[in-house]
Parts: sequence; structure tokens; C-alpha cells
Amino acid sequence: MKARGFWARGASAVGVRTGRVVHGTGRRIRRATSAEGAGESGLAKLIELHALNSFGDMLITVALASTIFFSVPTGEARGRVALYLLITMAPFALLAPVIGPLLDRLPNGRRSAMAMSMLARAVLAWVMAAAVTGGGLALYPEALGVLVASKAYGVVRSVVVPRLLPAQLSLVKANSRVTLAGLLTTLVAGGVGGLLHLLGPGWPLRGAFVVFVIGTLMAFHLPRQVDSAKGEQRAELHAEPQEPRPKGVLRAVGPSVVMALRGVAALRWLVGFLVMFLAFLIRRDPPGGLQGTVALGLVAAAAGLGNALGSALGSWLRTRGSEVTVTAVLALATVAAGAAALWYGVVTVTVVAGVAGMSASLGKLALDALIQRDVPEAVRTSAFARSETALQLSWVAGGAVGIALPLNAVLGLTVAAGVMTVMLLWTLHSLLRIGPRRSAARARVA
Repeated sequence: MKARGFWARGASAVGVRTGRVVHGTGRRIRRATSAEGAGESGLAKLIELHALNSFGDMLITVALASTIFFSVPTGEARGRVALYLLITMAPFALLAPVIGPLLDRLPNGRRSAMAMSMLARAVLAWVMAAAVTGGGLALYPEALGVLVASKAYGVVRSVVVPRLLPAQLSLVKANSRVTLAGLLTTLVAGGVGGLLHLLGPGWPLRGAFVVFVIGTLMAFHLPRQVDSAKGEQRAELHAEPQEPRPKGVLRAVGPSVVMALRGVAALRWLVGFLVMFLAFLIRRDPPGGLQGTVALGLVAAAAGLGNALGSALGSWLRTRGSEVTVTAVLALATVAAGAAALWYGVVTVTVVAGVAGMSASLGKLALDALIQRDVPEAVRTSAFARSETALQLSWVAGGAVGIALPLNAVLGLTVAAGVMTVMLLWTLHSLLRIGPRRSAARARVA
């Protein structure tokens, strides 16, 4: 009897301590997300929603990777991923250009659009849980649905951030905070997904179902100004200034934004390429004599660290010099890809993965700053939607090239370095032309 009482008191004490830890952690998280006016403006709620979104997406990624990639030999896995690209990415490439214009038609329903993207993924995750064990063809259309819903959420989220921007924060810093929250929860979700996978291949998807149901409810708790579209018009991604047009007609966004969009699209292309190409290359031919899983873990960790570093650097980035920032990270990624092609090894592959992640993250934040600086309020929302769609398509294109090339390290990385070199030269040419145009514009104003 005494022993039973002792264990009961011990369990009660552990429960109380655990509750205190959870409560204290939640309080610290809320304090961090609400800092610098983010709590009052409603940005904190978007940060928490994005963290939940990233958590759910990662659980689905774990389930698909374990079924398509890790559960079969390399040759068969490559065929499965190629099939995945064909069935999901090809239709997505057709659907993605429609996402931005479609969301332009729903300017007053952004909370509903984010909630629907969450609800759609919740339903699809539950359905996929039954199909993931066999890895049959039925899984791929469902994965396409998840991909489209996720990218639609990403477009709306980019549009919403300026609406919730507190006076104390720049858009770059606000986006950096949102991105960091997503990265941190992605790391946690990877571990949780691995543990759930031990229970069975469908359990990460069931976990994603719960996460997205909660996200659906949270989306409706965003502030009402998220749905405000007063004075907005549609943007056209052209560099040349256009003559004044009637209200509601497409507007150009300016040369700096177009230049930065091309540069960041090249970085997204490189990330998509490396994800697909290195995943199979390292599994078949691990660099440095390491085991394939160890080498893949190092590269994945470097990419994640690079992403986090780029987001952290974005907190210090200012709107001035964003064109130079995009050009600099593009040059850095080009050099890293060239070094990996010349000296393929564990160090260079890890470096190129980290540099690509950092450059894409920081470049996107610089692009956001340029849109905030150069694009009028009337067309800024549409510019965010269309640029996000273009970047997603760039990732798809890079992944397609990565899966299509032979698994030859020198060949693949040389192709990547060549593409990046062409884009770097194009960006430098555009950067040199932007300077005189800006000077002429200032002279006209004076």
C-alpha cells in the first residue's frame, strides 16, 4: 500500500513538472513570436500558423520518403521518384501559373483560402495513410493534391505578411521570423515523424491529419485585415515601366524586382536540382567513403543549417542594396557548385548544400524587400502571389533536371554550375543597367 502511494506521488510530481515545463515553453514561444509589436499586429498568429503548416508538411514528407525512397533499392527508388515527378510535378507545372491569378480573384477570402489549404491536406493525409503502405499509383494523385494545396498556402502567406506588418519591423525581418519558425518546427517534425513511422508507415500521415485540422481552425483566428484588399490591383512581372492604365489593369513591377526574381529563381532551381540529384548520387556513391545514410544526413543538416543562417541574416538585411544581396548570394552559390564539380567530395558537397540553402533563403528575403520598396501598394499583393508561383516552378524545373541526368557527379554538378554561371552573368548585366536607369529616374524627379 505504501509502495503504491509512493509511486502515485512520484507520478503526480512528474506530471506537475512536465506541465510546468510545457507551460513555460509555450509562454517563452509566445513571447518570442509576439516581440516587437508582432503580437498586437497579428503577425504572431501567422508565425504560429506557419510553424504548424511546416510541421504537417514535414510529417507528410517523412511518410512519402520512407515509402518512395528509403524502402527500396536505389535503382527502383529512382524510378519511383521519376514516376512521382511525372504524376505530381508535371500537372503542378500546369496548375501553378493559375494559382496566383486565381488568388487574385479571392482577395477578400484569404483566411478561408489558408483554411481550405489546411483542410484539403488534412483530408488527403488521412486518405494517403491507407495507400502509403503499398506505394501504389493511387498515392501519387493524392500527393499532387497535397503539393498544390501547400503551394497555394505559400502564395497566400507571402501575400498576408505585409497586411500584418508591425511598425517596428521591416518586411524582411518579419519574413525572416516567419521562415525561422517554420524551419525550427520542420526539424522537430522530422524527429516526430521518424518516431511515428516506427509504429507504421501510415502514422506520420495520421499525425499530419491532426496537425492540419488544428491549422484549419487557427487560420480563421487570423486578424480581419488579412482579408482586406482595399485599393489592390493585379501586377505584371515586366521590367519596363508602362504608360498609365485604367484602374484594374495589369501594372509593371520594375526592373529591380524582375532582376531579383530571375536570380532567386535560379537559386530555387539549384536547390531543386541538388535535392533530386544528390539524394540518389550520395545513396549510390557516398563521398569520402562514408555510409550513404551518414553522408545524406550531413548534406541534409548542412542544407537546413544554411536555410536557418539565411533567415537569421535576413533579420539584419535592409531594403537598401537588395539587388547587390541577390547578386552576391547568386555568385556564392555559383562558386560553390563549381567547386563541387571540380573536387567532388564530402566537404564540397556539404558546402554546396549549405550555401544553396543559405543563398535561396537570403535571396528570397531580399526579393521580398524589393517588392516592398519598389512595388506600389495597389499591386504589391499580386506581385507577391505571382513571384511565389514563379519560384515554385523553378524548383520543379531543377528537380526534373536532377532526376533526368545520369548519376555522374562531375557531369551533374558541372551542368548545375553552368546554369548558375549563365544566370549570374545575366543578373550582373541587369544590375549594371539598373544603375543608370535609377539615376535617370532621380533626375526626372528632381
